[in-house]
Amino acid sequence: MARGGKVLTNGRNKNEQFVPLPYAMVRSEAWLSLSSGSIKVYVELRSKFNGGNNGELSLSYATARKKLHLGNSTIEKAFDELEERGFIALIKEGHWYGRKAAEWRATDRPYQGNPATNAWRRWKPGMDFRKTEAAPDTGHIHYLTVPSQKRGA
Repeated sequence: MARGGKVLTNGRNKNEQFVPLPYAMVRSEAWLSLSSGSIKVYVELRSKFNGGNNGELSLSYATARKKLHLGNSTIEKAFDELEERGFIALIKEGHWYGRKAAEWRATDRPYQGNPATNAWRRWKPGMDFRKTEAAPDTGHIHYLTVPSQKRGA
């Protein structure tokens, strides 16, 4: 018997959580272009989603270094790739002095009453999904496509 409850006929535990990786996502051009470090960061960040905290997902560099065995430059590159390809969107910048990690939202889940955007489905080489804004008239999330460039440059 699995820890935490009865095993169902499909082999899962009733209370077991998982990180969904739909076939459409893992076969997409955006996913296939990700580095292995980016995939590790995505799975760890996405595992923080509990059903109601999209937009508050965070993963500090220190935690990523320890859990994922990645260096700072690899972690930075991973967040950049995931954001550029539309898997995650930055909600709140992190602060070094406040020791506060950035907060992200996963684009495959609804956010603030808006449906999941799944921006990664529309990604093509050269695209960069960086900025999200709510349109003042509709409240819907819109993505601006800008040329690839390093954030903060």
